[in-house]
Amino acid sequence: MKKKSLISGLTALFLFSSVALFAIEKPTPTSASETPENVQTIIKKSCFGCHNSNSGNDDAKEALDFKKLDSLSLMKKISAYKHIGEIVEENKMPPKGFLKKYPERKLSDEEKQVLIAWAKKEAEALVKGK
Repeated sequence: MKKKSLISGLTALFLFSSVALFAIEKPTPTSASETPENVQTIIKKSCFGCHNSNSGNDDAKEALDFKKLDSLSLMKKISAYKHIGEIVEENKMPPKGFLKKYPERKLSDEEKQVLIAWAKKEAEALVKGK
């Protein structure tokens, strides 16, 4: 009789643990496919040309590769989003030398605000999901 009671208790504990783990499961971070279309448009216009795996600009793709952003560790991803917001807010991206060649890729004030808000939101969502 005690063996049956022990098995029932262990089964109940297992079920409770499984439900508890499911209930606190962390949300998956936003992936590039979930990035708002307006943000994707801005990134394609002014960022992606240098910040991707196929870029000839080794420094830029090492600093940030949008194709690999989703595969970064949680801490690196948080850091990347924070850095994106800061660098855009400080008017360091796109760089002045790049804009001399491609002035049409300059970020407007509105585009800057969109990128900054998006990057901040993504970083905060990841921090809360930790």
